[in-house]
Amino acid sequence: MNRRLAASPVYRWATLLAGLLVMTANPVAAQLPAASQDASLGSPPPVSATNACESDAAGSPYIPVDSWIYPAVLRLYSLGYVDSVYLGMRPWTRSSLNNMLNEVSSHIEDNDSGAFADEAEKIYGALSRELRYDAQNQCLAPADRLRVESVYSLARGISGTPLRDSYHLGSTIINDYGRPYQNGFNNYSGVSGYASAGRFLIHVRGEFHEAPSATGYSNALAQTLANQDVGAFPVTNNPATGSPYIQTTIPQGPIAAINDGRFIEAYASYRLLNHEISFGKQDDWLGPGLGGGMAYSNNAENIYSFRINRTEPLYIPLLSYLAGPFRYEFLVGSLKGHTYPNDPWVHIEKISLRPTENLEFGFERTVIWGGKGHEPINLHSFLRSFFSLTAGTSTNKLTSADPGARFGAFDFSYRLPFVRNWLTLYSDSEVHDDVSPIDAPRRAAWRPGLYLSHVPGIPRLDLRAEAASTDPPIRTSQLGHFMYYESVQQQGYTNQGQLFGDWIGREDKGGQGWITYHMSGNEWLQVGIRNQKAAKDFIPGGTTLDDINFQVVKRIGKDFEINGNFAYERWKAPIYLPGLQTVTTTTIQLTWFPERKVSF
Repeated sequence: MNRRLAASPVYRWATLLAGLLVMTANPVAAQLPAASQDASLGSPPPVSATNACESDAAGSPYIPVDSWIYPAVLRLYSLGYVDSVYLGMRPWTRSSLNNMLNEVSSHIEDNDSGAFADEAEKIYGALSRELRYDAQNQCLAPADRLRVESVYSLARGISGTPLRDSYHLGSTIINDYGRPYQNGFNNYSGVSGYASAGRFLIHVRGEFHEAPSATGYSNALAQTLANQDVGAFPVTNNPATGSPYIQTTIPQGPIAAINDGRFIEAYASYRLLNHEISFGKQDDWLGPGLGGGMAYSNNAENIYSFRINRTEPLYIPLLSYLAGPFRYEFLVGSLKGHTYPNDPWVHIEKISLRPTENLEFGFERTVIWGGKGHEPINLHSFLRSFFSLTAGTSTNKLTSADPGARFGAFDFSYRLPFVRNWLTLYSDSEVHDDVSPIDAPRRAAWRPGLYLSHVPGIPRLDLRAEAASTDPPIRTSQLGHFMYYESVQQQGYTNQGQLFGDWIGREDKGGQGWITYHMSGNEWLQVGIRNQKAAKDFIPGGTTLDDINFQVVKRIGKDFEINGNFAYERWKAPIYLPGLQTVTTTTIQLTWFPERKVSF
């Protein structure tokens, strides 16, 4: 066999796809009940209003945060057909989604007429079909299963010079797992699936990446940005070139072509008392917004971490009588791509409460601490960072007593009175070196949003708008040295060079808006806009980015999806390139959702 052919990603992808086709060609599949057959035709199956089966008997995989399922369920929530959704804590497991659908079923039976009842039924039908195997096995003894969830290929063509620098100038592509991209043809082809044995589960989503080479930032621009980021540690130069060592947060050129593979998700989990205890690389999204999450999003490559996630609402008699049922999550893991200091760690805690069926609010805390050459990663330094609530001082920041970079977040969502089935108001916020945005609102970054679930007279049309700002009106918010930044951790709130919080970046303002026409429960047409502007004291000369994008999602049959997107972007960054730059991005993703599964 030709060695170049065997080593190429196309050959590896074709070999992997052939293996998957063989594996799924003759599975052992149980006969679907009549209700599930109805769902495959697009109509929702009749489901009992209550869930009499135990959902904690088997491991259940998380639904990736870029799935169509989340905007669909968020719309059901805003239409008033489900109340137990925790918007500020994603992803959800498939078993959690199945419990939500049981609630949707009872609401549909109670509200079988109305201007938007048909919309709810279409969404419910699409979700029911997605979970047909999960619902079928819910009341049975847990079976060992092997399932291929999706096989996909995403082709992206970019003309012009794109931005890929969320820590400084901005990004042309956002919330994309930190995938590489440059001018020209880019491709990402992958497969996802899981294997379960009782409460144990392994989930994998892997991709082959291809991206062209690029000129990248000049040495002079890299030096300027590195000097801008100077904190407690000095910028160290490479003696061979006289310029700063290559940093993942500064795309200094030349940038080599990418032709490799990566796990987007790869984790093992164990389900215990409605908790998923897991280790590995997996999605997270902490915040109610659609366009970004202040504390955590999928804007960067996922972090390898240990996590404990309460996936089902917990009710404690006295506490929940006042604050309602709640969920919580904890994770701790290593951040990669940091240079000064190298390999710091992060831990995140989040709790979300639902005191009423229309109100949800949550509190979150992020701490980045340690790193080689600064502070050891051990139980002692972890406990110090975990329990410390006071700002670090100049005397301990550079010592092993450094409590780390602390960030606190608060979010809420509220279905407004008298229009609870129409308007949902929400907001996400985060603050640096304060306990919470609630006690320091002027020092906080904010992402407020408003969602109209359907337009009067056009029930298939919805509207969403979100603003974002990480430039609070205080003296310390200057030179990019406040939000998502730390004087010791110069590469701040990043993993592998990209912000794992909100794409809006440091000391920036902007927002997003979407108009969506829903053709069915999982098909839509969408027009979106985005704006981002960096302060001139942060980036000399400032930056401005505007884009308009168009998306079409269409199903062929029930198991093949075509997702097309076109974006037209204009940006200015005098520090990088003179004049107004134009970038167009055309993306086509083909996804196959295999019809069958394997049980054994």
